[in-house]
Order: sequence, then C-alpha cells, then structure tokens
Amino acid sequence: MRRSAALMLAWLALAAPAAAELPREVARAFLDAKVPLNRVAVVVQRVDGSRPLFSHQPDAPMNPASTMKLVTSFAALELLGRDFRWRTEAWLGGPLVDGAVQGDLILRGGGDPKITIEQWQAFMADLRAKGLARVDGDLVLDRGHFRLPQHDAAQFDAEPLRPYNVGPDALLVNFKAVRFTFAPNAAGDAVEVKVEPPLPQVALGATPALVDGDCNDWRRSIAASFINQSRAAAAAFPGRYPRGCGERDWHVAMLDHSTYVHGMFTAYFARAGGSFGGAVRDGRAPAGTPFAVMESAPLYDIVRDVNKLSNNVMARQLYLTLGAHALGSPATLEKSHEAVRRWLAGRKLALPGLVIENGSGLSRNERMTAGGFARLLAAADASPLRDEFASSLAVAATDGTLERRMRNGSAVGRGLLKTGSLEGVRALAGYVIDGTGTRWIVVAMVNDPSANRANAPLDFLADWVIRNASVWTRERH
Repeated sequence: MRRSAALMLAWLALAAPAAAELPREVARAFLDAKVPLNRVAVVVQRVDGSRPLFSHQPDAPMNPASTMKLVTSFAALELLGRDFRWRTEAWLGGPLVDGAVQGDLILRGGGDPKITIEQWQAFMADLRAKGLARVDGDLVLDRGHFRLPQHDAAQFDAEPLRPYNVGPDALLVNFKAVRFTFAPNAAGDAVEVKVEPPLPQVALGATPALVDGDCNDWRRSIAASFINQSRAAAAAFPGRYPRGCGERDWHVAMLDHSTYVHGMFTAYFARAGGSFGGAVRDGRAPAGTPFAVMESAPLYDIVRDVNKLSNNVMARQLYLTLGAHALGSPATLEKSHEAVRRWLAGRKLALPGLVIENGSGLSRNERMTAGGFARLLAAADASPLRDEFASSLAVAATDGTLERRMRNGSAVGRGLLKTGSLEGVRALAGYVIDGTGTRWIVVAMVNDPSANRANAPLDFLADWVIRNASVWTRERH
C-alpha cells in the first residue's frame, strides 16, 4: 500500500501543473486509468462560447486518428453541397445489334464512395432494361478520375486483408470486400459457409466442422487460410465452428480493384440475364452520352456512413473528390490538400498544426490540435449545414462506433460524437447536450502507449460535462 500510494503521489506531482486546468474528477479519471496527463489534450466549451470552459494542452498537435474525418466531412458538405452525387457511367464500345454490343463495355468511375451490392444489382438491371443482353468484347474500366501512387494495403499495419486498409479507387465497388458467413445448416449437422459477392475469382476450400460449445475465439478455431493474389484468391476454413456461435460474418479485402469489378460484373450481369465472357482491362471512355448512369446516394447520406461507421476508404474517396471538384480531374492528394487549404482560408478558420495525409485518420502522420477541433466544431454548429453534419455523428449508446459505449451514464442519447482509435491513439470529438439543453463542444485526444486504456476516461469526460458543466460554470463565475 505504501508503495502504491507513493507512486500515485509521484504521478500526481508530475502531472500537477497540467492537471490544474482540468476539473479534478476529469483529471483523476485519466490518472486512475494510468494515462499520463502530459499525453492528453482536452477542450470543453459551449457551442456559442468565445473561449473554453476548460482546456488542457489545446495547442498541442496530436494524432487524431479517425476524428480527422470531421475535417473531411465538414469541408465536403460546404464545398460540394448536401445533395452532391457521384456518377458511374456505362458506355458501349460498338453498335448495339439485337441486344448485343459488338465491342467492349466501358465503365467509367467517378469516385463514388459507396457502391453497394444492391446498387450494383440495380445498375446491371438497368443495363438489361435498356436493351443490353450480351457483351461480345471485354470489360474496359476507366479509372482515370483518380491519379494516385500504387497502394500498399500492408503498409500501415501489415494487415492487407482488413477492409479498413482498402485503398481508394475511382471505380470502388462494395469496398472491394468479400463477406464469408458461417452458420449451422438446417439439419444441424454441418456448417454452411456463404460467400458474398459470389465472385468467380474467389475459390472456397474446406469448411469447418460443427462442434458443440460456446462461441469464444471462433475466428481462431476455424483455422482460416487465405490466398490473396491480384487476379485470384482462395479461402479455406478446415478447423472447428462452435454451435453456440449461431451466425457470424468475416469480411476480407481480396483481389485488386480491376479483378474485383470484373468479378462483380460477370456475376451480377449474368444474374440479370446477361451474357459476358470477356476479359478486363483499363482504358478510357469515349466522348458523348453514356449508355447508362448509376448515381450515388446524396452526400448527406454518405457522410453519415463516413462518420458514424468511421469508414476509412469512404473518407479517402470523399477527400479526393474535394480536389477534383475544386481543381479538376484527375483527383490527386495535392489537389485535395489545396482545396482544404483554400476552404479554411476563405472561412478564416485557423487550424494551426493541421496535417492531412489522406483525410481518413488512418495515418501516423496526420495531426490536429484540440483547440483546432473546437473551432471547427463551433464553425460547423453555426453553418447552414449544421444538421447534416451533426446527424452524421455517432449517438452515444445508440449507433455507429458508440453503439456499445456510454451505456450507463448521462450521455445516453445526449452525445453526438466522432471516435478515433489507432494503436497508441484514442480520441473523441463532437457535441453533448446537458439537462438544461445547453450544447457543449467536447474534444479529447490521447497519444500514448497507454491509449488502449483511455476509452473509459474519455467517456467519463463526456458524462461529466453533461452532469456538471453548467453548475461548474456558475461555481467558478
């Protein structure tokens, strides 16, 4: 006990100068979690306040993880407009005779961040409805709307099969992901494994044996094996699957972008009643009027997925679109950086220390200050697009990345927040509403190896503001 007390006193002594800016309970929450306060940045202020209620290291540039998506999504709403839509176009590379195009079918991507399987099926049905029954040539993909260096899915964390590591592409379809679904079959004597989408380039090998037992580390027990190459992939699960798991999903990023689109077209054009047996290659769409167009969901829907679900590749697609919209196609990261710089300058919104690499927060190089986030959130609250922005944030204990957090405190249904999480990084930024209806900006970032312990104090901060900020203001003033 003496040693523990001495260590705690030493810890408090070390942190005392910084902790003085924070309410005692808030500082204690971080210290109890063994998160050093010199690696924490916090700002809390009323949305209409001219200065923070309290702050701690507000000007320290920190890695924000996925809270960087707040910059990207707010810039997109203001620069592109709430109703902006992306276009994916189909062109015929030859005459259409008796339902057959005597040549190639060309698909031109416009950078749509979210082409789902359902939307793709509707696109294939539209091609058929317009009279296309057979493609005699190849599938030609025009992906030139984005000009980017070669993407290495393993570079960030050596996990190239994880969907969060998928790189952006002008013709991104279904996030380039394959879903493996496991469930006991109807007879209850084997495991049924479904693969969606049913890409011909993805082979399924052994399936797991069904065994009795609780669902613990089921992914380890099925002994998954993946072979992932640019043009072909395979998966096998020769282990055991506990009956107590019921139905489970495993999402894996497979193939390269071109092969994935080729597989999607082959599978779903056939399902729509079409015929195609050609190869895939890159090319350019001709000038003129496209044969068919698939429009995206409106931007205000897209930013909800970007922020609530913290989708990295959608955020990257959105960030690249800013550059193409402002400075013309093809989109490049340099154009996007310039578009954001001009937007901030035009708004007179100072974000010193801001470093954007790709706009998603999946980066070791991106930086933001807690004070900068507070200014951004205040500007968003005063914007005509306030509702679209705020509704894109996860609701505490309700949906998105906060669905399973803050369930036992005052923040339930009262927090609209963006989370951020990387190894060594935890962050929270957004708005909370207290019992008087007062809205508060809450920003907190932790950059330290102890960050994996920081969710509890971050959640406590949001809860504390809802319960105490108004009273604490009166007591201090």
